[in-house]
Amino acid sequence: MISPVINWYFKQRSQDLRENLDKANLKQEELFVELIERLSNTRYGEKYQISENTTYEDFCAKIPVVVYEDLKPWIDRNMAGEQQLLWPGDIVWYAKSSGTTSNVSKFIPMSFESLEYNHYECSRETLTQYCAFFPETEIFRGKGLLIGGSHRVNALNQNAFYGDLSAVLMNHLPAWVNWKSTPDMEIAMMENWEEKLEKMAQSVYQENVTSMSGVPTWTLVLLNRLLEITGKNNILEIWPNLELFLHGGVNFEPYKDQFASLIPSNKMNYFETYNASEGFFGLQASPGKSDLLLMTHHGVFYEFYPVSKGEEYIIPLSDVVIGVNYAVVITTVGGLWRYVIGDTVLFTDTKPYTFKITGRTKLFINAFGEELMIENAESAIAIASKETAAIVTDYSAGPIYLSNQGDAGHEWLIEFSKEPASFEDFIRILDSALKRANEDYLAKRQGDIVMKLPKVISVPKNTFHDWLKSKGKLGGQNKVPRLSNDRMVIEEIKATMGLF
Repeated sequence: MISPVINWYFKQRSQDLRENLDKANLKQEELFVELIERLSNTRYGEKYQISENTTYEDFCAKIPVVVYEDLKPWIDRNMAGEQQLLWPGDIVWYAKSSGTTSNVSKFIPMSFESLEYNHYECSRETLTQYCAFFPETEIFRGKGLLIGGSHRVNALNQNAFYGDLSAVLMNHLPAWVNWKSTPDMEIAMMENWEEKLEKMAQSVYQENVTSMSGVPTWTLVLLNRLLEITGKNNILEIWPNLELFLHGGVNFEPYKDQFASLIPSNKMNYFETYNASEGFFGLQASPGKSDLLLMTHHGVFYEFYPVSKGEEYIIPLSDVVIGVNYAVVITTVGGLWRYVIGDTVLFTDTKPYTFKITGRTKLFINAFGEELMIENAESAIAIASKETAAIVTDYSAGPIYLSNQGDAGHEWLIEFSKEPASFEDFIRILDSALKRANEDYLAKRQGDIVMKLPKVISVPKNTFHDWLKSKGKLGGQNKVPRLSNDRMVIEEIKATMGLF
């Protein structure tokens, strides 16, 4: 009986969503005033002499653009029990994430406002948008399969708790969401992925699952295990009412064919969201297209600067231009002030604001949610070289996508001026160093379930020089892309040199 009520609730929100998106610049101005009032009541605001009357121009002049390392001392004090530092309210929850240069993990403060008015409200907007796309949807007549990461919640001390984003969110979900989702919390909260995968598969195949949400890679592993357990030919034989997969975090394009093979239905819908520990920023603008709607009225004030120019050219949302590649800077109701998130976007429209994610301000691989950063790679290469007496001239790495023909992972093309004493040891040490440097990589390598041991190919001398020359990019500031989030560079080099 409750399913039609839930359906009606999300359908009637649609007009409000449209109106708010159409008033994006006004909503941003209103949010800025609210944020300044909050900032003026914090120690951070006190340091930079912020008052309730601070204008945007003064804000830009007084508040520096920062990265995580700049805020880390404030966050450390907050986690130790001090309050009113970055946000005028008690913060006891932190979302743990990887990707910084000097720390394996970063801890993002999660205020009540960031949870309720950003993450949860944007999740509600996602279902609102979906119901607007497909008004005859019946997803609420069944259960939603939640395929998260490691959900364990840990206590830093008596004043602070942390977990990955999914752990924090699941610990604050309303009762009706838990009732309409699967697996149960006991399984969902398990930390060991191998054990959780098996118990999840054994517990959900008899449910009436109508929607799924998760990272594509892990979802494929679970779906294939379900087919093994049940002996069915495809997922629709298990869940005939399945109609929606909510995904985000990695590029979905390489996985489309695999999902279509497992779920052979023209009624199956795929919906992208842009949700990070720092905030929920976007959701799919229309069916079948990759453009995302910028969430401008849920606790995030946006600024941008052209990647080609730098931070000194920072602008508010109202001044962005279609077709320019921008780095994203956010100010949030969680106490992040002019924080560079590391993503780059390109706007495709401004009425409403729609965009595409174009990459990162730093080199990375994130094909499976591993968030491998260039700093991790450089460090690991150095360690493996030192321990095997090797000298690396250049290298480039990219993903190997999960397929029926082989295992997923990373492929490294490495040019040595001195080969390692043991090639097998080099690979093993490289992998171990990456695990130590990046907890997301470590999690995705756990048990060799999805990501296997890196594939390393020693390429001939001058391989990268010749490839750059073929591209007309010798000299100057041109350099080999060390990490790529697709296989274009890897395949180009291998094809050019006849390496297959």
